[in-house]
Amino acid sequence: MSLLPILRYPDPRLHKVAKPVTVFDNRLKKLAADMAETMYEAPGVGLAASQVDVHEQLIVIDTSETHDDLQVFINPEITWASPERQVYDEGCLSVPGIYDGVERPARVKVRALDLEGKRFEVEAEGLLAVCIQHEMDHLKGKVFVEYLSPLKRNRIKTRMLKEERELRREQLKVAGGR
Repeated sequence: MSLLPILRYPDPRLHKVAKPVTVFDNRLKKLAADMAETMYEAPGVGLAASQVDVHEQLIVIDTSETHDDLQVFINPEITWASPERQVYDEGCLSVPGIYDGVERPARVKVRALDLEGKRFEVEAEGLLAVCIQHEMDHLKGKVFVEYLSPLKRNRIKTRMLKEERELRREQLKVAGGR
């Protein structure tokens, strides 16, 4: 297994729509394992393949505190969403250090495939429901900051670009010092 680089907002590749998975092979299993390792290391509770620049409908989620409940969703689709909504403070591995309230359905039913291509269904609420919806947004090319006001979104974009420039400057210093 290996760690994968996570795209950072506002990278335009985060807006690319993921294609359905059609081949269930060892490459897919390795990708899911690498994504899980990357998510745990980051640390996070969910990661979409789109965030690691693989534009296929694959997400990994583990909302457990002990990191022992990994769930893999391939080609996920929401089959039902509750009319009740909730606001949850969301963060994102592609937008590190930023958290803000996003309103979503409180409960969802999701149909997906597992790593063997077998269909399953999950009914989720609370953090799991939020996480599933958040990661599925990534597969559609949407980042959670797009739910925020244009003013907040622009501030976040400016901050992320500034952090990226500072990171590059530090990397150049380190590379130049060798």
